[in-house]
Amino acid sequence: MLSPDFVARLRSLLPFEQVLTDTVDCFAYAYDNSRRFCPPDVVVFPVTGLEVQEVLALCNRYKTPATPRGRGTGTAGGSLPEQGGVALSLERMQRILSVDAANRVIVAEPGVLNESVQEAARVHGFFWPPDPSSAAYSSIGGNLATSAGGPHAVKYGTTRDHVLGLKAVTGDGKMIRTGCYTTKGVVGYDLTRLLIGSEGTLAVITEATLKLTPLPQARAGVTAYFGDLSSCASAIVRIMALPQTPSALEFLDSASLLLIRGRFPALVPAHAAAMLMIEVDGSEQSIAESRAAVLRACGDKGLIKGEEVSDTAKLWAARKALSPLLRDIAPKKINEDVVVPVSALPVFLEGLEQLSAKYRVANVNFGHAGNGNIHVNLLVDPESADELSRANACLNEIFDLVIQLNGTLSGEHGVGSEKRPYIGKEIDPPTLALMKEIKRVFDPNNILNPGKLFP
Repeated sequence: MLSPDFVARLRSLLPFEQVLTDTVDCFAYAYDNSRRFCPPDVVVFPVTGLEVQEVLALCNRYKTPATPRGRGTGTAGGSLPEQGGVALSLERMQRILSVDAANRVIVAEPGVLNESVQEAARVHGFFWPPDPSSAAYSSIGGNLATSAGGPHAVKYGTTRDHVLGLKAVTGDGKMIRTGCYTTKGVVGYDLTRLLIGSEGTLAVITEATLKLTPLPQARAGVTAYFGDLSSCASAIVRIMALPQTPSALEFLDSASLLLIRGRFPALVPAHAAAMLMIEVDGSEQSIAESRAAVLRACGDKGLIKGEEVSDTAKLWAARKALSPLLRDIAPKKINEDVVVPVSALPVFLEGLEQLSAKYRVANVNFGHAGNGNIHVNLLVDPESADELSRANACLNEIFDLVIQLNGTLSGEHGVGSEKRPYIGKEIDPPTLALMKEIKRVFDPNNILNPGKLFP
């Protein structure tokens, strides 16, 4: 419960309509796409960097938790105000401050939608490569908080690779600038990359200088259907060994294909047990060669059909329909975005099948196979304590397998609260201790998104 004095001072900082205190009004800011519920005591909507600074300085003075939030599309619980306090919603900071086509730069506030950045860049012949499936709804600030990726990360990299600099406010209310405006710069520590992916635990980003990439002249698609999982996994390894890196390489298992058939009946052959969706991009001259090379790499005794796709938009519509379809059919899904080296995918995918059978848990797997990022979805009935227990035991062994294969527990969703208990599997105690020391430097009173990331 917040002190009346804190609330009064907060209201003195901001206009009336930028502060919500009524429980009903605050309800929408108590959950995200993880479907967990953690109500804040108050919701604040700053519209300038100065207002963010003033709010955080006040929270620091009163040692009141402040949880930064974008549009709530995250699945790891990273924007949940677990300890109450202030939900700091940045959704009204929606200005694109500048578009500098000559230098391939856009400067934007954290509440700007990913899709809005794409539209602003497209006019000038550019795009911003991070493209999570939630691009139409997720904000730049949220993308930065988790270093979001998406299908095209296989060729272009994740958010961390496409940001030149930031303005941010630390937990004790200091405004800092990181990085620079140019694509080369090595003055001081790389605080930009430190803040990206830190899930709002170190500082609240108020402005981002984004690096744009020229739009390719052409794109083309390939689909490949396999009768067994191992043939598909082997094809992924061969495709990623090609000199022509695909711009996207998506994997769907048999359970995913069952869902796709329900929405796109004519898309998937009846006996297909796995599918690859592959996109190549580049010049008009290179497209045909790249597509032919991919089709050759798919050649295997387990290949049912490999074909060119002229309409890549339809391809991605089918892929992006998967997560919403899973939400429709599953009362609860445990959604993890683990990553293993591409060469380890055959072993990992086989291991997932074995663990799913061992624990008798329904499992749907798909994801960005080109960089080994697989979205594992364990489908469980939340009313069944036994099923939940089996699913959690299965998940624990999945994480063990990921680490054994030299992988990582999250590729783009972040840790939040959902993966918090498992962090010790990947990060050793001395490294974890150093991370906590860094947290104390940025946020001495532990007010920023407290409790997240660390077990």
